[in-house]
Amino acid sequence: MSARVSVLPVFVPHLGCPHACVFCNQRRISGQLKPASPDDVEQVLKKAAAFPRNGEKRQLAFYGGSFTAVPVALQNGLLEPAYAAVLRGEIDSIRLSTRPDAIDPMTLDRLRSYGVRTVELGAQSMDEEVLRFSGRGHTAEDVRCAARLVKDAGLELILQMMTGLPGDSLEKSLYTARELINLRPDGVRIYPTVIVRDTELYDLWQKGEYREHSVEDAVEVCARLLPLFEEAKIPVIRLGLNPTEELSSGEAAAGAYHPALGELVKSRILLHRAEELLQGTKPGAHIRIGISSRLLSQMIGQHGENRRKLTEAFSPASLDIVPVEGCLSPRLLSEENPGDPRGGQTEKDSV
Repeated sequence: MSARVSVLPVFVPHLGCPHACVFCNQRRISGQLKPASPDDVEQVLKKAAAFPRNGEKRQLAFYGGSFTAVPVALQNGLLEPAYAAVLRGEIDSIRLSTRPDAIDPMTLDRLRSYGVRTVELGAQSMDEEVLRFSGRGHTAEDVRCAARLVKDAGLELILQMMTGLPGDSLEKSLYTARELINLRPDGVRIYPTVIVRDTELYDLWQKGEYREHSVEDAVEVCARLLPLFEEAKIPVIRLGLNPTEELSSGEAAAGAYHPALGELVKSRILLHRAEELLQGTKPGAHIRIGISSRLLSQMIGQHGENRRKLTEAFSPASLDIVPVEGCLSPRLLSEENPGDPRGGQTEKDSV
């Protein structure tokens, strides 16, 4: 079992961004107004050093903005104290986020010389129309090229995608996911669109020119995306924006902002699998579904939502969801149909 990784975040909001993406207000999202300085990096490292590691690995992560698009002297100034901490054994690695069109072989060589191990690329979409409507300023081919360069440099590659951007659809999100899978990243982050105040997207929404990508929309779309990445054995390391005090207090005006979005998505995936499992079930049957105890609450759904939807869809006389250890996907333990001389006994796993 690999050691747990503790991430030490340093936010560099809006530094180096040459474009104003319609959805973006990094200061609101990160809750930090002032860009980070080398002194800030030192303070993060000093605070972390005061606590025992207990066998965990530590990674300093530069989030927000477009790290490799800022002046090189500032990049190096931020990286130098982090790399010194790597050499002292205080942290294990460095991660940074940037744009696909701000990567080249010379830049990657310099990052490696400072101990950077992981590069995250904000792809957001692989549909050209969505990229254009969102003001990204780069193309899908830029994403492909940058991803290849990062992999060729021997660095870990993380790709970020968004759902619900202007011009997006379920089909386009599925296309983006498949294109990202083809690039063989070491992990992905999925960020359903949140309408943040003081953004162009907020203005478009206020004028009725953009339809909100609601929590329900995001749950349904992401429940289709996650199985694709799971089948490809690519971990989804984040689903939804990390909750902050600013976003929770009203800066997230609308859209797919929910503190437990990942749990809702996993619950919806189990619902879809249970629906497949119960296809052909006759109304009035007595149904028992088994699932691992640690997934039991997800299978039942928030406020019993999955149980209610299954009952509405299949009209059973009774529906029991019971713990079965080791059962990571819904299993039909029994289906008893009144009047069936065979009793209708069955046991079937979901696909």
